[in-house]
Amino acid sequence: MGVATIPEGVQLRQAGITAPIAILGATNTLAEIRELVEYRLQPTIGHGAQLRRLAEILTALEHRLGIHVAIDTGMGRLGVHWTEGEAFARDCLQCPAVTVSSIYSHLATADDPDVTSCLQQQQRFDEVCRSLQRSGCALPPVHLANTAAVLLGRHLHYDWVRPGLGIYGLYPAPHLRDRLVLRPAMTVNSRITQIKTVPAGMGISYGHRYYTDSERAIAVVGIGYADGVPRGLSNQITMAVQGRLAPQVGVITMDQCMIDVTEVPQAQVGDVVTVLGTHPGGGAEDWAERLGTISWEILCGFKHRLPRLNLPASGRSHPQDWLAPGRRGVS
Repeated sequence: MGVATIPEGVQLRQAGITAPIAILGATNTLAEIRELVEYRLQPTIGHGAQLRRLAEILTALEHRLGIHVAIDTGMGRLGVHWTEGEAFARDCLQCPAVTVSSIYSHLATADDPDVTSCLQQQQRFDEVCRSLQRSGCALPPVHLANTAAVLLGRHLHYDWVRPGLGIYGLYPAPHLRDRLVLRPAMTVNSRITQIKTVPAGMGISYGHRYYTDSERAIAVVGIGYADGVPRGLSNQITMAVQGRLAPQVGVITMDQCMIDVTEVPQAQVGDVVTVLGTHPGGGAEDWAERLGTISWEILCGFKHRLPRLNLPASGRSHPQDWLAPGRRGVS
């Protein structure tokens, strides 16, 4: 499995996950290395000083650790520059304090219709791998492909792949939609906490950036920007109640927002509201387009105070059945 940080890896271990766990972010300090050892986590190593420090501490601890060697083929992020990749990877392979679990790089432009840069990165990665083999080194598993590269084709798959956005059933770029059928797998739900009828001309929420044009039924929903619903989407999105659409109105506040349920007359306090889902105007891609950002940022924005819940494929299959009264959550 792959995670970004040590605390994420620790969470998986504490949840009973026993599979190997790669930490794809940087780790450097003694405290971090102690945690790696304690929870059997495998760090990314991207430069010589990092390898030497890790080896020194592991030797003192009389412990051996799996590592993942990062080669920078054009991302400009973690990893040794590809021209030094063979020598650095060989040092890692020959270091007695570690076992190289994989060698990898990361593609910067795999979601671009122009694949020139992507293929250049692949060529650089291939050259590092071939050079290692020519020098007599046995290659561990190698990997390069993020979601976009997974969709581009098997020539980028190597031994492992690293789908991120694709796990959520979303596409990294419109031109990749015809490569594979994906189904959005994540929803964000909350509940109505109050409904009231307000007259025409009434301002709603901070700054009164929305006024009712007639008598309307306004529902308060118990979720806001502190949970991950961006304030910049105020008055631009729709939510779903009892299978019908309800526009969000007024400025989204820290812990609450308002929707117009006039066209959902049967709506009542306690009803589940699908905040983010597959309804028109309510998907991560819709939100990202309105904000001028990417779907990744939308999905990562939902804060940890929202419980993560697994919606079963069968049986109790409606949020109404599993979202506790007064709660909101990600499924």
